[in-house]
Amino acid sequence: GDESDGTEGDGGKRAGNASGTDGNALAHKHVLVAEDNALNAEVITAILNIHDATCEVAVNGEEAVAKFGMSAPGTFDMIFMDVQMPVMNGHDAARVIRAMDRPDAAAIPIIAMTANAFAGDVQRCLDAGMDAHIAKPIEPRKLFEILWRQTRGRAGERS
Repeated sequence: GDESDGTEGDGGKRAGNASGTDGNALAHKHVLVAEDNALNAEVITAILNIHDATCEVAVNGEEAVAKFGMSAPGTFDMIFMDVQMPVMNGHDAARVIRAMDRPDAAAIPIIAMTANAFAGDVQRCLDAGMDAHIAKPIEPRKLFEILWRQTRGRAGERS
């Protein structure tokens, strides 16, 4: 693709239905990306950075759980969770995070990333406590639709 830096070209198209006043649902967000494939992690990180979000990458579910658990509540605004990872898969990691005794554990948006987009796969992600699902390879347009729904819908919930 010929992605711009997001300041004009693609921001305008998405902003039409996705934003109204604030324009960039990702600005100043801090995202935990759990992804064992270095190239996939790099692609997601680049997309998020272009839109003024910062990321931390965990290479498996256990590391994602540890990074979330050791962070101060509210450090992360959302989590992208690959489902198939070594050590601990995304379903198990999401369940552990949801069960943590901290104010943001139940509310943080967790978005599943899988190569499978079958209804049963999506349902397993939702059953594990994830909020949304995106199929890989990640399409930036789909990513922003999901991000906008997740951040917009929860803006007033978390304090």
